[in-house]
Amino acid sequence: MKIYTKTGDKGSTSLVGGKIVQKHHPLVEAYGTVDELNTYIGLLRDNVEDTDTKANLISIQNVLFEIGAHLASDLENDMKNQSKIPELKQNSIEFLEHKIDLMNNTLAPMTHFILPGGHTLVSFCHIARTVCRRAERRVCQVYENQNINSKIIIYLNRLSDFLFVLARKLSNDLKIEEIKWIPSKNT
Repeated sequence: MKIYTKTGDKGSTSLVGGKIVQKHHPLVEAYGTVDELNTYIGLLRDNVEDTDTKANLISIQNVLFEIGAHLASDLENDMKNQSKIPELKQNSIEFLEHKIDLMNNTLAPMTHFILPGGHTLVSFCHIARTVCRRAERRVCQVYENQNINSKIIIYLNRLSDFLFVLARKLSNDLKIEEIKWIPSKNT
C-alpha cells in the first residue's frame, strides 16, 4: 500500500464512504484533533512507568481510534458503512469514571485551582488534557450540524477530567508539590 496517494494535494480529502470534503471541514478538524490527542496520550504512555497506567492509556488510545473512525465517516449518507464503524459504548465512559474515582480516593481534596507543571510527566498530562478540551470543542461544533454519537462528547469530557486527576496523581506519586493558583489582589 502506498503511503502517498496525491488525492489531497489540492486541499480535499475523502471521508469513509467516499464523500469529498475540504481539509478544513469541521469533521476533519474534529478527527484531526482527536488524532493529535491520541499522539499526546502516546507520549504520556511512553513516559509513564506504572504498568496499570500504561494499560489504561492504551485502552484510551483504542477508544480514541474508534472515535476518529466515527468522525471520519459520512454516516448520515452511507448506511452500508455504519455497521463497520465501532460504536462508542457506555462502558468506555464508565471505565474513565471508575479510574477517576480510584485515583481521587488517594488524593488530598482540592482547595484551589492548580498551576499546570512541576514535572515533565505532569506537564505531558496537562498538554493532553488541553488538547482533549479542544477536541471536545471541535466535536461539539460538528454535533450542532450533524448526527454523531453524543457519547463522543461525554467521553471526551470525562477523558479531560481523567487526565487532570491523573496529573494530580502523578504529582502525588512523584512527590511534586502542586502549586496553587492564588489570584493577585488589586490594591
